Amino acid sequence: MKTVSISGSLRGNVGKKDAKKLRKEGFVPCVIYGGEKQLHFSVNEKNFKNILYTPEVCFVKVNIEQEELMAIIQDVQYHPVTDKILHVDFLQLSPNKPIVMQIPVKLNGTAPGVLKGGRLALKLKKLKIKSLPENMPDNINLDISKLDIGNTIKVNDIKLDNLTLLDPPNTVVVGVYVTRAVTETEETKQVATTTAEKTADNENKNK
Repeated sequence: MKTVSISGSLRGNVGKKDAKKLRKEGFVPCVIYGGEKQLHFSVNEKNFKNILYTPEVCFVKVNIEQEELMAIIQDVQYHPVTDKILHVDFLQLSPNKPIVMQIPVKLNGTAPGVLKGGRLALKLKKLKIKSLPENMPDNINLDISKLDIGNTIKVNDIKLDNLTLLDPPNTVVVGVYVTRAVTETEETKQVATTTAEKTADNENKNK
């Protein structure tokens, strides 16, 4: 998985007044935990642009006054009205400790059902994955080249080495569904077939 670096400064005070002052100056109060010590620091809000405002996921190398810590973002608090970042929690990574992340789903191939007029629907854009940091992928690739109309791929259909899927097993991830156009086409074919059969029967009776 790719890594993005950010730099932060240790906070001298961790009270609400100090946090409010930091936000006014364009900084985000942060905390990193999970290691030997818990650190409170602040990061320029602009540094989160390539981490939070993207569909991709990444590890974060946090540089705090010449100390580098590998982490993932565990939680983000946003302002309920402005969506401004209020606080970010980081979880420090340990090579021997499994982590849980939401990993994007990437679809590969063309579904035959779509070529027949079906509608492709990605129900889960991300899957909840548990693994050691070194095994965590950038995305989960799903082959949809065998999906006909009415076919789906569920969580329990996905087999991944060194990874544990945490979403409910019967949850549909992606599927191809019948559309109105397909239904009308099938009905038209059925009517045409029935009409042809009746015409043939009448011709046989008149002979």
